[in-house]
Amino acid sequence: MKRFLYTVYLIIFSINLYSQPQDKNRKSFKAVKIDSKEIILDGKLDEPFWNTIIGIDQFLTQEPIEGGEPTEKTIIKIAYDQNYLYIGGVFYDSNPEGIKSFKMRKDSPLNTDDRFMWILDTYLDGRNAYFFEINPKGLMGDGLLTIGQGLSLNKNWDGIWRPWTFIGDFGWSTEIRIPFHTLNFDPKISTWGINFQRTIRRKNEEILWSGHKRNQGLFRPQNAGRLTGLNNISQGLGLELVGYGKTEASKLQKDSGVGYNKDANFDGGININYNITPGLKASVTLNTDFAETEVDDRQINLTRFAIRFPEKRDFFLEGANIYQFAPRSGVYPYFSRKIGLQSGNPIPILYGGRIIGKIGKVEIAAQQVKTRKTDLVNSEDFSVLRLKQNFLKESSIGILYTRRHTTNGEQLTEPLQDRNTFGIDLTLNTSSFLSNQNLQFQAFAIMHNPESPNDLNNSMWDRSARGLRFNFPNQPWSGSLSYREFGNSYDPAVGFSRRNSFRRVEPRIRFSPLQEKSSLIREFSWEISFENLMSLNWKKLTQNIRLTPLSIRFESGDEISYQIIKNYEVLEYNFNILGDSSVIIPIGNYSNWSHQIELETANHRKLVYEIELNIEGFWSGNRTEYQNNLTLRPFPGINLNLGYIHSKVNLNEGNFKTNLIRFLGDFDFSPFISFSSNIQYDDISKQIGMNNRFKYTITPGSDIYFVYNHNWIDDAGKYKTSSILGASKITYTHRF
Repeated sequence: MKRFLYTVYLIIFSINLYSQPQDKNRKSFKAVKIDSKEIILDGKLDEPFWNTIIGIDQFLTQEPIEGGEPTEKTIIKIAYDQNYLYIGGVFYDSNPEGIKSFKMRKDSPLNTDDRFMWILDTYLDGRNAYFFEINPKGLMGDGLLTIGQGLSLNKNWDGIWRPWTFIGDFGWSTEIRIPFHTLNFDPKISTWGINFQRTIRRKNEEILWSGHKRNQGLFRPQNAGRLTGLNNISQGLGLELVGYGKTEASKLQKDSGVGYNKDANFDGGININYNITPGLKASVTLNTDFAETEVDDRQINLTRFAIRFPEKRDFFLEGANIYQFAPRSGVYPYFSRKIGLQSGNPIPILYGGRIIGKIGKVEIAAQQVKTRKTDLVNSEDFSVLRLKQNFLKESSIGILYTRRHTTNGEQLTEPLQDRNTFGIDLTLNTSSFLSNQNLQFQAFAIMHNPESPNDLNNSMWDRSARGLRFNFPNQPWSGSLSYREFGNSYDPAVGFSRRNSFRRVEPRIRFSPLQEKSSLIREFSWEISFENLMSLNWKKLTQNIRLTPLSIRFESGDEISYQIIKNYEVLEYNFNILGDSSVIIPIGNYSNWSHQIELETANHRKLVYEIELNIEGFWSGNRTEYQNNLTLRPFPGINLNLGYIHSKVNLNEGNFKTNLIRFLGDFDFSPFISFSSNIQYDDISKQIGMNNRFKYTITPGSDIYFVYNHNWIDDAGKYKTSSILGASKITYTHRF
């Protein structure tokens, strides 16, 4: 194995070292310094200084024709003063009435609308970037972009910035102001990486300034252009205070099922952020609260393994791009939802501290959090450290360390009260394979000390995971080959492991050519993959052969695909599939075929319908499942979605049906005022849950929330209240 890894390293090192430099043909643009008194932000670009700036207008299409001329003209201009970066954009449109702009809520997916996206690589390293996007209504989206084996965009990062937009008979325009305080950067360099992309949604036309090829694009900072001339910019004192106050009242059904426990309280807390350097930020949080956090989407789990829900709490989202470990390898030694949550129930956080940023070529993220003792769990301390050393143009090696210490644990005796995990991951990437192709290699290893009394006698090999992955992410051909092993006791205390005790091999290949001469079809896709999962003794446990005979993306934006799967499963223990012992699937070997059809109409329409139909052999019988999603957008700012998932299962051991219904209503009165209602029901838990949230953004970074949650449970055919929660919260950000 050592000789194999050494050979891979030499190959990619030589490719990086001897590839022809690309900077000589790289696009660049110089920012113009202005007096901030000269600008009135209204989205119109009618101030005199804008006329003195020669804008960027050399754009090419990525789709429908790679390298083609855009059908509409785009001009981008950039200015700055000591404290802010200003971006002005004019997006000409020969049919202004055809501009699509349905959404206004921050970070809403813009696969429905015309949009303008850009990235800022503030360290000029081609590895990480800040991502921003807007639509003609002024919706704001942002995130943290990290290169890796595929797209890695963390859109849960919330920066403080603001756009102003204007729609006229010429098309639409924008003026954008980004405080330098919002960004981490290297003050020693006056050049940043930058790139722009415009989408004309009714034409499904993607237009880029730099890196227009399909295996390049906006989400690869390696292909960005250059923004020069950023001199004497400042983050101020670099101190930020974010305080909150909250009132809350709750009514919870007693464990006996008779009567309710009622509670009301007022609380508050503060976050203190300080830029130690322009590239390194320290934060302290006291009495952290997540009352405004959106609820998880409910799911019915008919598998033997746990479901990983996404993180939605702001404190744990910043720096999430650095914490990523061996992305796309399916391993999560650090999973932030292990902190402050127990079986989905919140555990109060007393205090926490973190450091996030970059020192030279080393990316660093560290945090320490202490939780309060509750009826569910004793007080705990969580420590996380992530270091990543960058080398060559696109490669890196990193370590991850986590510690979970439970004070006076009643179920955990020494040494189990102190649980530690250590991981190392290596990434070797190049964009110069065969001149202009992407090639990536990744390897990782993780180990931890005993997690339970049953684990004390197991070896370190049993408590470890390791793997490697090759990736060829290009167009029209792409593919990957991965191998991983999880020990039979692998279960990191601050991580997530869906399954352990296996060896897994998975090759995949995909062919997706554009149909540039067709007026009907945009892209065909064919794909085949083979998953072979074995025990550590090389016994076959799971095998999946997936074939996509054809997937079609139409010029209109509609999509249809068909997939065939051959599945083989070895069940080594009786499986209580519904959790109530009504249907038990016995030990045995099961082989089945499944067929899946997906149809999705174009998202830019006012009425959008998605359906996924699965007809499959399922354990000892069969299952028919269909998922329906209907979205209605009658007016800009109103998005109504109704989802319904139905499964009908017929087994030798018994028959059953499952139903999950979800309604989501978004009512956005402006980019700064919104109301959402999320109602969910499933007939396995027999619960109805409702989450309502009103948000008013006073200024970016300062918000008012009103939250009302109500849950009902089936009690002998009648639904009665199981819990009610009402909360109001105000957050205020002040920068020095």
